[in-house]
Amino acid sequence: MPSQANQPLPDGTQLQRYRIQRVLAIGGFSFVYLAEDDEGRVVAIKEYLPATMPLRVNGARHFQIPADAAQLFHAGMNCFIEEAGAIARLQHPNVVRVLDFFRENDTVYLVMRYEQGRSLREHIKGHRGPLEELWVRNTFAQLLDGLREVHARKLLHLDIKPANVYLRTDGSPVLIDFGAARQVLSADGLKLPSAFTPGFAPPEMHTDRSLLGPWSDVYSVGATMYACFAGVAPPPADTRLVEDVFLPASRALASKYAPELLDAVDWCLELDHLRRPQSVLALQKVLLGEDRRS
Repeated sequence: MPSQANQPLPDGTQLQRYRIQRVLAIGGFSFVYLAEDDEGRVVAIKEYLPATMPLRVNGARHFQIPADAAQLFHAGMNCFIEEAGAIARLQHPNVVRVLDFFRENDTVYLVMRYEQGRSLREHIKGHRGPLEELWVRNTFAQLLDGLREVHARKLLHLDIKPANVYLRTDGSPVLIDFGAARQVLSADGLKLPSAFTPGFAPPEMHTDRSLLGPWSDVYSVGATMYACFAGVAPPPADTRLVEDVFLPASRALASKYAPELLDAVDWCLELDHLRRPQSVLALQKVLLGEDRRS
């Protein structure tokens, strides 16, 4: 788990109509808790609390924000709230479902539907050998359905990777843990652990964030698919920009998967954002066999 300078809220803490049961995850700018609402329904609650600001000790609910950090803290919190509101309007089976969000304890909380399953990262690690081609095609076609809806709302995910693709027990994928708030904080000077994930972040995340767009998420999708095939991420994009010795999937994995599928991965992993699929739909058609790259 990423390091956090803060302590989580104790088990049993009441937040409005939710009671915390335990910590589920620790991130660069949040804690995620398993909780129950007042009707006994299980939910996941994300608490905004940047890791590099030591604000909470000894389980205290309230904290004092240092004067020199207040501006960045509130800028990040406002971005977190705006993003939560935008995601809450999304109702798609392949995108995390936001149920509620509210302010309390000098910060903000995001309440999400709790899903049973495991992450794609865990699935890759637990699977013997490469993942089956048909499974990859079907899983990513569904995932791209959700990402299309995200992009249709003028949002970007900006942190797609195996750890942020959740597989329900029925096998259907869900996009979780949007990274836009994290990217805004990093751009504004707040040093967060893992502001992006090497190997999965597109080149423009390293160089010029004004170039970020749907094609940036497409790069990360391609890197995530590559990880399904190879078991590891591609080399970090910033090192590829200096000297690109990356062996394309169409050559490295030629004997294991259909050429058009590997070509689609290489298309996504183009360093020049203008040479990648410019929309999710273009990539989705290739995965479903409805179109081929010309």
